[in-house]
This record gives sequence, structure tokens and C-alpha cells, in this order.
Amino acid sequence: MILRAGYNVYPREIEEVLMTHPAVAMAAVIGVPEPRLGEEIKAVVVRRPGVAVTEAELMAWSREQMAAFKYPRTIEFRDSLPVSATGKILKRELR
Repeated sequence: MILRAGYNVYPREIEEVLMTHPAVAMAAVIGVPEPRLGEEIKAVVVRRPGVAVTEAELMAWSREQMAAFKYPRTIEFRDSLPVSATGKILKRELR
């Protein structure tokens, strides 16, 4: 759970919404330290092959799909995400 400005934000909920975007193949959401708000929401995204989307486009789309306190404020694109032998995303390695 991410504590952002007194709100409880569940990463899984944001990940599920991000996965509905046609350009997103995988997504992981983590909290990063932010002095004023406690934590800020960051999404780490793997794009689908052959599909282009920018951080600004995905963030604008997220703003329309989620509550104002839930959408990710930063989005990082990667070629792959670290996963365990069972296929679970290792979020501790993303921090």
C-alpha cells in the first residue's frame, strides 16, 4: 500500500487500470519517497512491441481513468520487469 498525502492507494488497482491501455504489456506501481506527501506514485511500464506511447500520453490517459490522488505522477519505461521464478514482479528491485 502507498500512503500519498493521507490517502491509501493500492498499487494493484492502478496496475489493473494501466493494463487496460492498448500500449501497455506489463505494469508495476511502487511508492517513492516524497518529502511533502510522504510517498508519490510511480509506474514502471513495459510497452507492447511495435506500439509507441509517451509518458505524457499515458499520464493524461491515466488521469481520465482514475481518481485525482491515484494516477501515477511519474512513468518509467523499461524493456522488461524483474520477475521471480513463478512470474511475480519483484517490486523491491524496482525501487
